[in-house]
Amino acid sequence: MSLAPSLAVPRSRFNTLPLAIGLFCLLWSYAFVAGKIGVTHCPPLILLAARFSLAGILIIGATLVRGDDWSLSWRDAAIFAVLGVANNALYLGLGYTGLQSVSAGLGGLIVSANPVFTAGLAALLLGEGMTWRKASGLLLGITGVTLIVWHRLSVGTDSLHGIVFTLASLASLVAGTILFKLLAPKGSLWIGNGVQNLAAGIVLTPVALTFADVHPIDFTPGLIGAFAFLVLGGSILAYWLWFHFLKVCGATAASAYHFLMPPLGMLFAYLVLGEHVEARDLLGIIPVALGIYLVTRPAKSVS
Repeated sequence: MSLAPSLAVPRSRFNTLPLAIGLFCLLWSYAFVAGKIGVTHCPPLILLAARFSLAGILIIGATLVRGDDWSLSWRDAAIFAVLGVANNALYLGLGYTGLQSVSAGLGGLIVSANPVFTAGLAALLLGEGMTWRKASGLLLGITGVTLIVWHRLSVGTDSLHGIVFTLASLASLVAGTILFKLLAPKGSLWIGNGVQNLAAGIVLTPVALTFADVHPIDFTPGLIGAFAFLVLGGSILAYWLWFHFLKVCGATAASAYHFLMPPLGMLFAYLVLGEHVEARDLLGIIPVALGIYLVTRPAKSVS
């Protein structure tokens, strides 16, 4: 007896989320290297003001050219503008200032502590569950990151001044992550990202013109390539992916992927910038990987 066509099992759709997560991690971790290249040839505030302004213009311009509807209310546009100040202007403004005196690898390491603080605030303010499995995963993640940071600091090549700016950068990213989930803006994330970049550019431009000197800018191929990556791969694609993950995965799970940034960031810093990496640095990858697995693994459904 043959099965009726109506009983045929439909094909399951290919899950693109792991590929998107992998792309995000590569883009976000390499951005520290591109940022380090950028700030060695251009004052950080000028670099960021130009980056955000151009990214915002490209996103909004592409939206208008395609004839897409403006799907943001005034409230949502205002929320995205506030997020642009926290997630773009403050986070990267402080972070790039820190990158002038810390290595790209250590900058990525400090920011990768984002999941720990985000998970605690998400449990407190957003009602996201904090299970023993998640807590154990976060503890493993921060242990791995701490092992790497401890060893890198023992080398003594990074300044305390730069570390303080990078820690302030981390606080801004955590605040922006929680604000996004707390305020829950509706509408197109693509257009919202454009608003964020424009808002950050508008805020940073007068600050950059007041406090930064344009004379040290050195228009090398390295600066041009780094700037192009930061605009297209960082501000446009990576940030769009980041807010997409916040929507579909939750603040805790999405932030846990930042634990992947230390090994990837150190690898890129070694390959591109020649920053020294020892075997002890790589030992932290093991607890980091286990931590991500525990935090992001779906809970078993009870039937």
